[in-house]
Amino acid sequence: MKAALDLSVVVPLYNEEESLPELVEQLLNALRPTGERFELVLVNDGSTDDTASVLESISSQVPELAGVLLRKNYGQTAAMAAGFDVAEGQVIVSLDGDLQNDPADIPLLLKKLREGYDLVSGWRFDRQDAELQRKLPSRLANRLIGSVTGVRLHDYGCSLKAYDRDVLSDMRLYGELHRFLPALAFIEGARITEVKVNHRARQYGTSKYGIDRTFRVLMDLLTVWFMKRFLTRPMYVFGFGGLVAIATSLVASAYLLVIKLMGEDIGNRPLLTMAVVLGLAGIQLFCFGLLGELLIRTYHESQGRPIYRIRATFRGGRAT
Repeated sequence: MKAALDLSVVVPLYNEEESLPELVEQLLNALRPTGERFELVLVNDGSTDDTASVLESISSQVPELAGVLLRKNYGQTAAMAAGFDVAEGQVIVSLDGDLQNDPADIPLLLKKLREGYDLVSGWRFDRQDAELQRKLPSRLANRLIGSVTGVRLHDYGCSLKAYDRDVLSDMRLYGELHRFLPALAFIEGARITEVKVNHRARQYGTSKYGIDRTFRVLMDLLTVWFMKRFLTRPMYVFGFGGLVAIATSLVASAYLLVIKLMGEDIGNRPLLTMAVVLGLAGIQLFCFGLLGELLIRTYHESQGRPIYRIRATFRGGRAT
């Protein structure tokens, strides 16, 4: 089905009443001259200030604006997912609502995306944030995420990204997974690149994110790693661990049996406890693998979701 619009710009908002009017003005100034058929999908994520009323007021004056009001504060990932679901454009661009991302960079991302990429990520190469509190932890996180996922980008945390609609339609977001969208897209076979974008100092309010987000990000990173390695083959990780545990238990049990036949007492040996525990753990891991295989089959078959993605099909030398 052909998208109704060329471009949708999705912006999650949380307590951005001061920056919102200026943000909309900058978006319109950047996009109207391009000739793109576009919409602005602004998602109010349960703000506790007047963001909702400001958004409703602006929407009555700007025909390109679609406002989405969530019932409560679900978090940035949920807000972005809601915006993606509402968006009607063939290309979807996301950015933050605090004016640190520059809307004037959107045409640059669109140009790069149309060179044949499925996802273009912004790189805040001259980031206007505190060195120790924000920039250093971000660099360390980018290296860790790149090493774990295999998708090496300079700036995973930059919200300014452009996506082909077909890539986003294959993904579901939970937790803090919005920052791992390049890795999730890579799992789906997407072509990914990044471009340098402008980054500006915060003009209004304070950052909405604290150090408590680090733990959630690490847990989601483990989820992405598992999905990348074992999404369609959970038996490989659980079954292998189970077989190793069972094999170790059998070796230890055989040794204990031999020395028992030789007349030694094995009842108080820690090795006996270890052999029993490893045997039970091995059986459990093997069963987890079998259950995981059944769940994966249910996951794919219930949605009619194949375990592969076709980029193009050719018949007689011509694309179909």
